[in-house]
Amino acid sequence: MSLSFTQNCALVTGASSGIGEALARALADRGTALILTARRQQRLDELAETLSKQVPVSVIPADLSCESGVTDLIDALVARSETIDILVNCAGLALTGWFQEDEQGEQALMYLNMSAPVRLMQHCLPAMKRQGSGRILNVCSVAAFQPVPKMAQYAASKAYLLSLTEAISEELKGSGVFATALCPGVTATESVIPEVVEVLPEVLVQTAEAVANEGLDAMARGDAVCIPGRLNQAAVTLSQFQPRRWIRRLGGLAARLS
Repeated sequence: MSLSFTQNCALVTGASSGIGEALARALADRGTALILTARRQQRLDELAETLSKQVPVSVIPADLSCESGVTDLIDALVARSETIDILVNCAGLALTGWFQEDEQGEQALMYLNMSAPVRLMQHCLPAMKRQGSGRILNVCSVAAFQPVPKMAQYAASKAYLLSLTEAISEELKGSGVFATALCPGVTATESVIPEVVEVLPEVLVQTAEAVANEGLDAMARGDAVCIPGRLNQAAVTLSQFQPRRWIRRLGGLAARLS
C-alpha cells in the first residue's frame, strides 16, 4: 500500500499559491516529477524554475472554473501522452456572503470545487487502474463536516468532494489505486483574510507546508480521510456527537453577528 514518490508523475491543480504550491514543493522534495496547473502562468513559471532543479517540471496554465478550461487541460495532457500517477485536486474557490449575493461567483465556485475534480478523476483513473497503481488527493476542508452559513456554497462543495472521495476510496479497493480527502482547518495562505489569522490563537492556524506534508503522508498510506492537526481532529469529532440542529444554529448565529 505504501507509495514510492520517486519515478512517479503528479498533476497538481491550484499550484500557483497556498496549499497547492506547498504540495508541489513537498512532492518535489520527495522526488516526484510534476505537471503544474493554475490560472497564473507567471507564478507557475517561477515555481517551475525553482523546482526544476530537483525534478522534471512542466506547466499547463488553465482556468478550471469553467468547462472549457478543464477541457483544454485534459486535451493538453492527452497531446503530451502524459502518464499521471498522482492526481492532486487542490484548485478551489471560497466565497463569503449570503447565498445568491454573487451568483456568477457561485457558479464558478461550484465548477471549480466539484466538477473540475470529477472530470480530472474521470480522465486519470482508467490509466491508474490499468497499471494497478495510483493516488488521488482531493483537498477538501473541515468545513465539509457541517453547514457554514455565509459560506454555504463553499462548505457544501467541500462536503460533496469529501463524500465522493470516501465513496470512491471504497470502490477502488483491490485496484492498487487509492483516494484521499485532505481536510485542513484554518491555514495561513494568501487566500485567508489576514485579520482572521491574526485574531486566532497560533495553535489553531497551520502552515501550508504542514498541511501538505500531512496530506502526502496520508495519501502514501492510502488513508481515505486526513484531517491535519490534533485540534482540528478533535473539533470534527466533537461536532459529530452534537445534534445537527445545534451546529446549524450556532453557525447561523455566528454568521449574523459577523
